[in-house]
Amino acid sequence: MKQIKAYLDQIATISQSDWDFFTSKLQRRVIKKKSVFLKINDIENHISFIESGVVRLFIPKENSDREITFGFSFKDQFVSAYDSFLTQTPSAYQLQALSETTLLSMTYSDLQEVYKNTQIGNLVGRLTAERLFLLKSSREQNLLNLTAEKRYLKLFKERPELLKVIPLKYISSYIGITAQALSRIRKRV
Repeated sequence: MKQIKAYLDQIATISQSDWDFFTSKLQRRVIKKKSVFLKINDIENHISFIESGVVRLFIPKENSDREITFGFSFKDQFVSAYDSFLTQTPSAYQLQALSETTLLSMTYSDLQEVYKNTQIGNLVGRLTAERLFLLKSSREQNLLNLTAEKRYLKLFKERPELLKVIPLKYISSYIGITAQALSRIRKRV
């Protein structure tokens, strides 16, 4: 709980009563390495804070080599199929733990109670949504404006830990190239 408290304290000051109510709605979940914990067409019912581990967001394909990885979430970040969570409609993608992952999760209905019964709930929700939007927007702009090599170098500079824990086939998909193209880029740089 210390990690999520530190994260939220960066956003706003939380009263003890709001904190107590908020934490009463959290459930710790441990996801085994390589487990898919949200499948395509399931409705996302949790927003989760990652205490430890790495989560991949991806669109599955019949041939696993063709899966499209479009996001990663790490320790001290929130993760969710957020569009499915907000609309309570089936997810168009899956969430997978790439390492054993410990989550602090809150259900959709519990989050609505936090919004309704705390002074800080709406602010935290809005600011968290804004951070998720900025990450998504940055990735889209990189895909549109940077070459594959520049996307790789930027990723390497901004998230060197990513390259140590995530298989290259997922990284290549994330930056929008084939594994072979990534191999060529890695040889050049």
